Amino acid sequence: MAVDRRCRIVLAKPGLDGHDRGLKIVARALRDAGCEVIYLGLHQSPEAIVSAAVQEDADAIGLSILSGAHMTLFPRVLELLAAKNARDIIVFGGGIIPADDIARLKAMGVAALFPPGTPTRDIVEWVHQHVTPRRRTFDPDSNAPVVQDSAEPDAGGP
Repeated sequence: MAVDRRCRIVLAKPGLDGHDRGLKIVARALRDAGCEVIYLGLHQSPEAIVSAAVQEDADAIGLSILSGAHMTLFPRVLELLAAKNARDIIVFGGGIIPADDIARLKAMGVAALFPPGTPTRDIVEWVHQHVTPRRRTFDPDSNAPVVQDSAEPDAGGP
């Protein structure tokens, strides 16, 4: 049985940064645009973020980092996703990140980085273009969902 759904995005503020107004605005814009948003809030560890993303069957993780810890936190999230065999979860984010670090983070696998002041419509547009909700089918033999790209037709029978 195939189930289509909206894209599901986990949003979080990792580390000690306490400024969450921008991320809340992004969360609201994504919800208004039809995404399902799981907002984890402030002071989240990379482990908690990845655990929630895997548990919630997220299509993407969005991080807001204004503390300067981006070269520690983004790589750790990517490392944990790889360890959980969840590299298909897209990682993007925003914050005060120097251009050289943006290039390094993208080379590591961060899909997009948005500087402060980026219009929410630009973030929403990027998400709609790059984050595709995956289809879930239930495999009764394994009791686990089977992930299919939403662009692929359902190959299952009746």
